[in-house]
Amino acid sequence: MRIPLPRPRSLAGQLFAMQAVLITVVVAGSALFTYVSDRSQAEQAAERHATAVTRSVADSPSVREAIRTPDPSAKLQPYAVEVVRDTDVDFVTIMDPRGIRWTHPDPDQIGLVFQGNTAPALAGRTFTETYTGTLGPSVRAVTPILDGERIVGMVSAGIRVEQISQRAQGQLTALIVVAAGALGLGAIGTYVINARLRRHTHGMNADELSHMHDYHQAALHAVREGLLMLDGQYRVALINDGGRELLGVNQDEDGADVVGRSVAELGLPAPLTGALLASEPRVDEVHLAADRVLVVNTSPVTGGQRRGSVVTLRDVTELQSLTGELDSERGFTQALRSQAHEAANRLHTVVSLIELGRADEAVDFATAELELAQALTDQVVAAVSEPVLAALLLGKTAQANERGVELVVSDDSRLDDGLLPDTLPARDLVTILGNLIDNAVDAVQGGVGPRVTVTALTEESGAELILRVCDTGPGVDPDHAEAVFQRGFTTKPSGSGGRGLGLALVSQAVARHGGSLSVATAAGGGAAFEARLPLREAAVTKSPGGAV
Repeated sequence: MRIPLPRPRSLAGQLFAMQAVLITVVVAGSALFTYVSDRSQAEQAAERHATAVTRSVADSPSVREAIRTPDPSAKLQPYAVEVVRDTDVDFVTIMDPRGIRWTHPDPDQIGLVFQGNTAPALAGRTFTETYTGTLGPSVRAVTPILDGERIVGMVSAGIRVEQISQRAQGQLTALIVVAAGALGLGAIGTYVINARLRRHTHGMNADELSHMHDYHQAALHAVREGLLMLDGQYRVALINDGGRELLGVNQDEDGADVVGRSVAELGLPAPLTGALLASEPRVDEVHLAADRVLVVNTSPVTGGQRRGSVVTLRDVTELQSLTGELDSERGFTQALRSQAHEAANRLHTVVSLIELGRADEAVDFATAELELAQALTDQVVAAVSEPVLAALLLGKTAQANERGVELVVSDDSRLDDGLLPDTLPARDLVTILGNLIDNAVDAVQGGVGPRVTVTALTEESGAELILRVCDTGPGVDPDHAEAVFQRGFTTKPSGSGGRGLGLALVSQAVARHGGSLSVATAAGGGAAFEARLPLREAAVTKSPGGAV
């Protein structure tokens, strides 16, 4: 049979036990100290009281007169009994200089020698002592009786130690009652506090809390997704390594940590800051950080009142780029499908001409179509021999033609193959130029003489790549020249997937490579977007003449 081991006491239980023991020790120590102090104070008070009684008796003229009589006891014994009754002492003994008693609570002791010290009194001093006499241990005072300069007797008054102890014990009893009440109240308060603590710690002990903290820290550092916790004042309460990396907020210029700072002070883009500061939940919102595309989810933490919010961040930069490439591939596929359909129509026309016996006209028709397609390809490849951009331009040209838009590559374009460095991947070029062309085609579609002109060239020094897209559309309001590159800004109706992300992605890609992006008014009145990207490796590895 397995004997179940007792479960370790919870943290709240340990604190309760510790506090109960502490209160008990403090109260018991205080009670003991108070008892000893009260006993000492009671003895001192008894000494003062006995001294006052002896001096009063010694200074009484009736006492001196009685001493002069032949039988002093006859008058002094009733007087002493009356003093004992009125002054709350246990005995008053009046004696001659030899120590022979004239008075005593026990009449049988009259005439016997006083038990105690009398030498200081015979020397003219009043003194106190604790001495065991006929009545037991007592605190007594002895003072001389003077008749002029002559000592004619002595007076001793005392209080039994037993009586002092009884008084101290009475005070101790009251103290114990008060101490017990304090202990009870302390125990009740400790129990209430620890019951609340037990609810907050869910009854876990210190080891379990320590392990949970270790797991918590390990999970925070292991999760690649960003996790951000904000308090009720929108200050950063917790952030893991993934959140720091995705937001780019490891430390500020002074080396201070971001924990404890307001979200508005982190220097994040305005739309992202607004999403983090929003009181309502946000679900799978796409936002741009410095060089990343993030999916943001926020959930408020409530418990009767707002206590903060939990924010999760996912990096979808590569996913967004792949989505852009997939859209381009879909466009290419649609263009090829359309071209295949047109080619089938043209082939049917050629076959029909041959069946009608007009072979010469069939040859002329087929040759003209081939020359037109080849001329377009030759124009694009001659201007832009870089394969990725050339393929992109050919696909976008076919897409634009389907939508009734003329897309041309300007005569100024010149971009040789192999000129782009490894630091400028083709994926980013597709993102930049593809989004600029798509926005231009959307802007001119439905207008009169819709036309989009693309220019791709490098500077004479070879240090910078210039991508320029001009259109014949309505253009961009100069007041919106900067806002047009922010996420969410659009002049077009919002679709199911949202609007206002394309130009923001272009701006982010350009900024990531240290380039610049601007918009101006084109010669035809439309918009002219221009992106300039530095070609660092090309500028370093090649001379102006192109020799390596």
